[in-house]
Amino acid sequence: MTEAEKNPGKVLIIDDDPEVCDTMLSLFNRMQITGESATLLKDGLEKLESGDFDLVFLDVRLPDGNGLDALERIRLMPGAPEVIILTAQGDPDGAELAIQQGVWDYLVKPSPVKETMLSTQRALKYRKEKQATPVVALDLSELVGRSPQLHQIQSVIARAARSQASVLINGETGTGKELTARIIHENSPRANQGFVVVDCAALTENLVESTLFGHRKGAFTGADMNRMGLIKLADGGTLFLDEVAEMPLGIQKSFLRVLQEKRFRPVGGNREEKSDFRIIAATNKNLEEAVQQGHFREDLLFRLKTMNIVLPPLRCRKEDIRNLTLYQVQKLSQRYEMPEKGVGSDFLEVLESYHWPSNVRELFNVLEQAFVNAGEERTLYAMHLPKAMRISAARANIIGKMPPCPQPAEQPPPQATRPEGTAALAGEIETLLADAPPSLKQFKAIMEKRYLEQVIATTGGDLKSILDISGLSRSHFYALLKKNRVSFK
Repeated sequence: MTEAEKNPGKVLIIDDDPEVCDTMLSLFNRMQITGESATLLKDGLEKLESGDFDLVFLDVRLPDGNGLDALERIRLMPGAPEVIILTAQGDPDGAELAIQQGVWDYLVKPSPVKETMLSTQRALKYRKEKQATPVVALDLSELVGRSPQLHQIQSVIARAARSQASVLINGETGTGKELTARIIHENSPRANQGFVVVDCAALTENLVESTLFGHRKGAFTGADMNRMGLIKLADGGTLFLDEVAEMPLGIQKSFLRVLQEKRFRPVGGNREEKSDFRIIAATNKNLEEAVQQGHFREDLLFRLKTMNIVLPPLRCRKEDIRNLTLYQVQKLSQRYEMPEKGVGSDFLEVLESYHWPSNVRELFNVLEQAFVNAGEERTLYAMHLPKAMRISAARANIIGKMPPCPQPAEQPPPQATRPEGTAALAGEIETLLADAPPSLKQFKAIMEKRYLEQVIATTGGDLKSILDISGLSRSHFYALLKKNRVSFK
């Protein structure tokens, strides 16, 4: 008997219904899994703090709080157990927010025994495999702050650094999109190769192909020598598409093929070349809206958004302003070769009251202005800050108005994106209905199976992408696979 079979895992149930707890504990006992229960959120969290649990079944509506509100605290615990949400029938909060906050699965009560067992077994297996994976130390020193939002971003960056998947970084101007891309690159196996930046906003229609693909001597007027394009420069490294929403529509189709095949033809060349690059893209725009407006290719968005990182604006993580300020003031002291300056409390009060429309980039610029204004003085005070900023912060304090923080619903997973195979699927439907239409039940069964096969093929079998696109839970997805006899890795 292996060690994993001897110790299959330890599970905690947090549910205010004693009957639910007893039923699940009895089930886990038959599965030879150690289980405990709590009927209050407070008691459950105390057990998690003191016990070494692998998996938590967490009810949404508890007498002393909402289970979803405790997810961040559970995630930050040393053991960080996997979480399966238990939600009542007809409660949309449980399913939607559970997926948004990264839980393993959600089950609708009363959940069938078979579904509960299957979800439990998969979650425990996933956890053991994750724990067996060697931990690689990451250098995240450039990500300054301790806010929950930043902690969540760090975990996504860690996963992105370990993978070769394409990454799309969303965020307002000045939130650190290029910095995030560089951190992913510098912590990846490609760190010793180039990090090549493509400023998509600066690409002109007449030079874009030459810039990306390079050109051969004599390809056009002024091409007096061979030139290597940015895609070839990124061979073995990372190609960073900054402001990707600005990429000309005419070049998007050509670039999509390069992204898929990793092959391209220089302008004026007669044969294709290879480039093994990893793609990271960034934008401050909503690409789903750009797709709907016809400004961005849907199939390109689908390829870019294998992983998605949404950087929060500075106004939504104000607890990081102090750490960012101290970090940057120290760097300024080194740059100007001056004794390190202190920071007055009134200085921080103004910084924390300001709404930072240009985010961290604006904060660092303001700090440099204050540093210069302070001259030889050893402490930075509010008087050293720009007057316009002090007035704006004062108004915000008096009026109490602050731009809203984006909610998770404003950055949805790519549900609307469709792979290129969608057109073929639509044609298949027309053909099927044109001849001798089947019954509605037969038609649904045929299309359900074809949909599963298509989404698996398009995503390359990546489970996270499949669940993001389809909107299915893991348990529902696997149930459909079995029902339709569709194979999956």
